[in-house]
Amino acid sequence: MKKVTKYAIIAQEKCNGCKTCYAICPVLAIRMENKKATIIGDRCLGCSNCEQRCPEYAITIVPLEKPFWVGLDVNKFDQLKIMELCTKAKFHPDQVICFCTGSRAGEIAAAIIDGAKTPEDISLKTGVRTGCKVLCIEPVLRLLQAAGIEPRKPDGYQWTGITATLWELSEEVKNKYGSRGFYFDADREFLEGNLAYESKKGGK
Repeated sequence: MKKVTKYAIIAQEKCNGCKTCYAICPVLAIRMENKKATIIGDRCLGCSNCEQRCPEYAITIVPLEKPFWVGLDVNKFDQLKIMELCTKAKFHPDQVICFCTGSRAGEIAAAIIDGAKTPEDISLKTGVRTGCKVLCIEPVLRLLQAAGIEPRKPDGYQWTGITATLWELSEEVKNKYGSRGFYFDADREFLEGNLAYESKKGGK
């Protein structure tokens, strides 16, 4: 959940149409018109990514007259479905996956259950990815994949791919680093046991 207190405005006379802001916006709130960037007002969540990266300093972040909250009440959704989706993605529902907004895996799962099909849809529903925008794309993509959804990457660099976790490590990697004090299989067994325990509790 995120409290939105500001939004972006673009000085058209300074914009050179480089598309940097268009390519970085995590909620696709910027479009190009007549070779100039413009803000889609009702989508901007004031993350400042566009302002920080504009080479012409054409974007300013200004206070909102009426701040508002973006987020979902997880308690309004089927808790078993949330637990099942999070468990499949190897997350605990209470696990924080976006430290900038404090968004937890359960809220992202709720957004997917609520109809979100892309990371951008999820961001608009929860506020996730509207802080630093660096780390949280991976858990968002994992939860979408767990729901059987493979979103198409936007035309830009809003998100990266997914790196390997304990569940994807090859035997070659485990053998190579296991001798150096890493306990991959033991860690995985512990995590799977904890997930199974929490999943069982959620089903009661």
